[in-house]
Amino acid sequence: MDINKKDCSILLVEDSRTQALKFQYILKKHGYHVIHVQNGLEAMNAMLNNDISIVITDWIMPEMDGSELCRAIRKHDFGKYVYIFLLTARDSKNDIVEGLESGADDYLTKPVDDNELIARLSSAERIVRLESSLKKRNHEIAMLSITDPLTQLYNRLYLNEHLPKALKRAVRYHHPLSIIMCDIDHFKTVNDQHGHQAGDKVLKAFAGQISLSLRTDLDWVARFGGEEFIIVLPETDLSGATIVAERLRLMIADMMVPTGSVNIKITASFGVAAWHHESPESTVTDEDIINAADRCMYKSKERGRNQTTGTII
Repeated sequence: MDINKKDCSILLVEDSRTQALKFQYILKKHGYHVIHVQNGLEAMNAMLNNDISIVITDWIMPEMDGSELCRAIRKHDFGKYVYIFLLTARDSKNDIVEGLESGADDYLTKPVDDNELIARLSSAERIVRLESSLKKRNHEIAMLSITDPLTQLYNRLYLNEHLPKALKRAVRYHHPLSIIMCDIDHFKTVNDQHGHQAGDKVLKAFAGQISLSLRTDLDWVARFGGEEFIIVLPETDLSGATIVAERLRLMIADMMVPTGSVNIKITASFGVAAWHHESPESTVTDEDIINAADRCMYKSKERGRNQTTGTII
């Protein structure tokens, strides 16, 4: 998030009432919202309960001094970078080095000149904005690496990394885990009769219907390849997963996908594989559970398509 003087608070940590009032007057005059606390312990509590990107802290304070506060802030993950100014009457090189080594980004020597304070704050804002933009861009790049560009679902890379982790958790805590493999029936015919653009619309509509029908922050779905998708259902046994698969199957069968000149009706075949074992020594792998779901899906196709078949492994 970009830093804006109107919506981002500056945390002022100063035990001197006189000094605090002076800083608050200067900062508010230049449009900053200021939260004032008197020591490091209060500062950490304020950091946890407010959106703060810039801290101005005195060095000498009771309970937790400025350098200790710097170290505490650096140890905590606030989800973004916090820029710290250390206020000090000390101006020797050794003192400055000590302050910077404790985690401060910059220092201000008392008495602080008003113009210097505002100029330093402007520099801090630029740095925080750049860090925020870089973090956002890195997140976007990371998401691109694990996202299927057409359907915006997770891709095979994500599946290969996270399904083993989900299975490992299920084994460790003796919790059930199921996966559903689904495949759009006669998808080649859709491409042959209506073109690949229409086929892409069908894939996106299919993926959207599935993703909207799953439990938020628990279930997830990945494009396995072509018109095949895998749904991962933690904390779900065979009975529960079969209910999910049947609900999805019926919803897909009722879909009409508009592609411009024609509405395309599709169906899909589903295979369900469920794991639930009491032994933490289970040797089942993610490949085993995928293969089991794949076999069930092909049984559904052999039975006439638009079917659901399940098994326990």
